Amino acid sequence: MSASKALLILCDGLGDRPLDALGGRTPLKAAYKPNLDRLARRGISGIMDPIAPGIRPGSGPAHLAIFGYDPFRYYTGRGIFEALGVGMEIQKGDIVFRFNFATLDKERRVIDRRAGRIREGTRELVKALGNIRIPGVELLFKEGIEHRGILALRGSRLGWKVSDTDPQKEGLKVLPCRSLDDTEESRRTADIINKIMEQAFEILENHPINEARKAKGKPPANAILIRGSSHYEEVPGLKERFGLEGACVAGGTLYKGVAKFVGMEVLEVKGATGTYGTDFRGKFEAAIKGLEDHNFVFLHFKAPDLAGEDGDSLRKIEVIERIDKAISGIEELRDTLIIITADHSTPCALRTHSGDPVPIVISGPGVRVDGNEGFDEFSASKGGLGRIRGLDLMPILADLLNLASKFGA
Repeated sequence: MSASKALLILCDGLGDRPLDALGGRTPLKAAYKPNLDRLARRGISGIMDPIAPGIRPGSGPAHLAIFGYDPFRYYTGRGIFEALGVGMEIQKGDIVFRFNFATLDKERRVIDRRAGRIREGTRELVKALGNIRIPGVELLFKEGIEHRGILALRGSRLGWKVSDTDPQKEGLKVLPCRSLDDTEESRRTADIINKIMEQAFEILENHPINEARKAKGKPPANAILIRGSSHYEEVPGLKERFGLEGACVAGGTLYKGVAKFVGMEVLEVKGATGTYGTDFRGKFEAAIKGLEDHNFVFLHFKAPDLAGEDGDSLRKIEVIERIDKAISGIEELRDTLIIITADHSTPCALRTHSGDPVPIVISGPGVRVDGNEGFDEFSASKGGLGRIRGLDLMPILADLLNLASKFGA
């Protein structure tokens, strides 16, 4: 019997390093996870370098690689994925940036890079930014989650290789945007960004939303910090490349955006927030339903990465156990390949991404079972899948689903 569908469950930041506090175990090894362990016993395990050995992958490039798209060719920056993820209508040739609402003093020194993580009023502030006028270019602004937003430039003679204006640290002055390749197009874009920055401060400084925030002792969102330049070019989708009709279940805009970029349909799920409080079971059930109309579903869980960045190993164990409980009944998917892995490791000791490979297991019809007893970094390294790269995963799945073409005679 062969599988006809595949469910890829990606637990963000799942991989870790041994911790003395856990007796030399990782959070994944220490967690009680009967469902994940059962999948390992019924499947084939291995370890995966999302991009390549030793490379610390960002989430955007890592997801591209796992979906079969070489990040060295297709990744131009995170902005385009965030834009697609929040539902912006992006066109070929658009130059897209992320931005933060921030608090500056009169000397344009950064007081708060996130304006107190502002939540209320950002839609009104973004609407006000629509009053910025730059001759010869169309500006598109869109609010994101909390202090985040998206800016797209549309017009001719624009280049995307420009620097950020965010100094990445409070107490420093805003950085001027500069061309990174010294072309006329990038120099023009940099000049436009600097003009946008200045006009944004003038518009936002005395906006009623910010006057109200100052009256309450809250930091005003009186500026934007622009970063993550990228440009949009259409790419052949998963259907064209691998024969997969894909769907995505995720809470974060980045993951929705990468999924859209490669041709997946995004399934909106109530309670899918991309936070610790996300509806784990609701997302799993939505993914199962998505398999009714698609032969490939990508399900993303963000919480392990959050715990890793918090340096909280006990909480990482907790969210792994919550994920395991949420996928209860997964073994009933008789005609479906189930893949469990991560986009990168986020060791609690580092509180950031590392270049460590991540564990991966593939379970389902047609899989050569390797006899591993559990799902963790140590067991996976001994599995029959060996050590693969992210770019290997989609060809492996296409082959197991009998969608791959024969190479040569």
